[in-house]
Amino acid sequence: MKRELLPTKFPGIESEVYAGFWIRAAAKILDFIIFLPLAGILLYINGLSKSAYFYTVVPNLLFGVFYEVYLVKVYGGTPGKLIMDIKIIQKNGDDLNWNAAFYRYAIDFCLAILGIYLMILTLNSIDDSFYAGLGFTKKYTLISTLNPTFSKIQSWINYLWAISGTIVLLANPRKRAIHDFIAGTVVVKSIYLDKIRESSYINEKPEI
Repeated sequence: MKRELLPTKFPGIESEVYAGFWIRAAAKILDFIIFLPLAGILLYINGLSKSAYFYTVVPNLLFGVFYEVYLVKVYGGTPGKLIMDIKIIQKNGDDLNWNAAFYRYAIDFCLAILGIYLMILTLNSIDDSFYAGLGFTKKYTLISTLNPTFSKIQSWINYLWAISGTIVLLANPRKRAIHDFIAGTVVVKSIYLDKIRESSYINEKPEI
């Protein structure tokens, strides 16, 4: 019979099976490096004009879903996680389904929507011709100064989400962050995946 939740310790494995803070942080850094060229292109396009930013909103959101939902569902992790040899699975040891993959990204997706909404509010308050005449750096300086309250609120929300997720991850034996609890997932070291799945079944005595 399948366990509802994987154990904290596994027979024959002395080292830690679940991926902790540092290895997951390294995976995040790798994802950032991989994403950096595209981010640079998007920043350049967004700086061309107000309308250019609006044209990139949907592709930007879709890329986030592709990177954090599709790749996670199909391969068990983002490229950074796969390079670090860790994999996201369901808390009972099964591969992810689509619901789990999306729920895991749901809060970050909502934060991305919030950021886009605040940016649109800011851009709509700027005259088109004035914005077009500014240099690249001055455009982003202007945006950051127009709605400082909104910018601070967004920054604090993102900061609190990251910190709370880290605290929860460090405080439980399976190293689950908040989004893991939301999605019903755990992050494990791929080298132990076969043994983990062997231990996902409860040994029951046969009926006599």
